[in-house]
Amino acid sequence: MNLFPQAPVIDFSPAAEHCPVCGGALHVFKTRCKGLVTLAIGPFKARETIMVCPLDGTVLTSEELRCLSPVGCKFGFDVLVYVGQALFVQNRGVKEIVQDLSGKHVAISKREVGYLGRKFIIYLSLAHLDSQARLKAAMQRRGGYILHIDGTCEGDSPILFSGLDELSGVVLESVKMPSEHADTLIPFLTGIRERYGVPLGLVHDMGRGILAAVAVVFPGVADYICHFHFLRDIGKDLLEKQYNDLRNGLKKHRVRVLLRQKLKAAGQKSEGDAVKLGLLLDEGRSGAPLAEWVPMELCRTLIHWILDYPSQLAGYGFPFDRPHQILYQRLEAACRLLQGMPKPIQGRSGRPLRNLLRLLETATGDGRLKRAARELARKTEVFDALRQALSIAQPEGGHGLNDNGDELDLKTIEEKVKAFKKWGVEEMQFTADRAYVKMLGQIDKYWTKLFADPLIVETPDGPTLIQPQRTNNILERFFRDLKRGNRQREGTASLSKTLRYILKETPLVKNLGNEEYMRILLDGCSTLEQRFATIDSKRAIQALRKSQENADRVSPRMKRLIRRPDFQQKISHLLASIAI
Repeated sequence: MNLFPQAPVIDFSPAAEHCPVCGGALHVFKTRCKGLVTLAIGPFKARETIMVCPLDGTVLTSEELRCLSPVGCKFGFDVLVYVGQALFVQNRGVKEIVQDLSGKHVAISKREVGYLGRKFIIYLSLAHLDSQARLKAAMQRRGGYILHIDGTCEGDSPILFSGLDELSGVVLESVKMPSEHADTLIPFLTGIRERYGVPLGLVHDMGRGILAAVAVVFPGVADYICHFHFLRDIGKDLLEKQYNDLRNGLKKHRVRVLLRQKLKAAGQKSEGDAVKLGLLLDEGRSGAPLAEWVPMELCRTLIHWILDYPSQLAGYGFPFDRPHQILYQRLEAACRLLQGMPKPIQGRSGRPLRNLLRLLETATGDGRLKRAARELARKTEVFDALRQALSIAQPEGGHGLNDNGDELDLKTIEEKVKAFKKWGVEEMQFTADRAYVKMLGQIDKYWTKLFADPLIVETPDGPTLIQPQRTNNILERFFRDLKRGNRQREGTASLSKTLRYILKETPLVKNLGNEEYMRILLDGCSTLEQRFATIDSKRAIQALRKSQENADRVSPRMKRLIRRPDFQQKISHLLASIAI
């Protein structure tokens, strides 16, 4: 598509009249034209006069034109930045961006939007790379930095692994790796150490690869285990077997399926009857005859109450939230209520309640299910007591995965955990159960990493006491926001493909909302467009090409080849014909 049939022509030439090297007069070397589109000007033809010094061969081009657009790109830096921020900061869809730019007299295709998005990340990463010394100086003025490290993946995607400074909230580095193995993490952490120095402390989960890599790269550095991850891993080890038994037993009895079938068979409920039932419940009448509609409405209401068990969840995920345990508890409660039905409800009108009771008795009467539920309840009491002691992810907290725990000093929490251990040994006989012995062993193993002392840091304003966050939520929240933004932009629930092809530097976009970071990144420029214009276009082109070297990407021709029905047969014939 020709974007510039009637576009105005704007002339550009070097500002200098003499060679900056030898001072000789410049001569016209050649003139070239290219079509450009910027937000400020719209589509136009840039006619550039290139000058040369006949004495030493110095070639000069227009700096003004270089500030408008990257070399070899028909879109200006302002379009590049607009697209990048729309995609990665505002999480807008490609189609919406195309339509919006069309209204600004910028004709662009969906493919070009995707390309400019990748180019934006490349320019941002190069500007970040050039700013690392200034970022390090800023962190040193605060006394140092606290490094949070974590990764995310989905399905069979690579792991997107990031390092973030807690004190400034700045993403320092990101990398894509096949696994969180120590061998792959050590080079990543070594790079952070070389560029930003040794951190004051580290916060991370209990992954073996992370623990091993940290021990190699940062020996002797204060090391903190995320309390939330620690508690989650303890809970999984303690509760998973009985919880799986309970879940599989409920699945075997098809409880939720049968309850929903009963709701469907009962027909559409009457709002009027529901209101009248509510009034009856409020009045608490007893002994008075009930209308024929009451048993059916009671049946519907009980089923709705049972199936509403997710409303009790706090949003923490397993093992903090145990939906199947809550479901079983509601089944038992409903069963007890119906078993206490009075004689008058035994007639024809009480049939829906009797049928519901038979279903509930079948499920709750299963011996294996009962044992699993009883054992799970016993272990849940212990796990919830530990949650209370660590003062984090408590059922009444309501913060879900964003829970940073109660604002208590570590010494207070440490004393509460000591009291939990004493209670467990003296009253609950932890030492007689292998599961509890293992739990106590984990607590003792990571004790120093859970309750490390605050850090005393020397700053220009004097010594400062810093207590690192006791969770890795700062990174967990970042990854959730990143995934949510990608789902919003891509319009798909699965991120496996996105994480496979996303540029490893993409997490740097989080820093764009940090005022201090932006001052450092801009380095005297007033806008991102101006800052990107100072970056050598050749560096950007090389970095973009390197980013597109993806060994996992399969060409369409290769896909057709390996998906041929006779692929194995043809390979076999070919191998048989090779002389070795």
